[in-house]
Amino acid sequence: MEDLDLNKLEQRVDDLIQTVDRLQDENRSLREHQTNLMAERAKLIEKTELARTRVESMISRLKAMENE
Repeated sequence: MEDLDLNKLEQRVDDLIQTVDRLQDENRSLREHQTNLMAERAKLIEKTELARTRVESMISRLKAMENE
């Protein structure tokens, strides 16, 4: 009886170890994905700001040409 309980406990501990390993791998993968998304977002924000600056510059030049 005690051997059976000990075997069940050992199996449960092994299952928990596997679950922890799987969750750690998943967590690491999600953190890498989040880092990549944040980098991509930063690049997109930079490109958007550059485009906005260029458009504003073009509008200013067009207004200046219009006033001439």
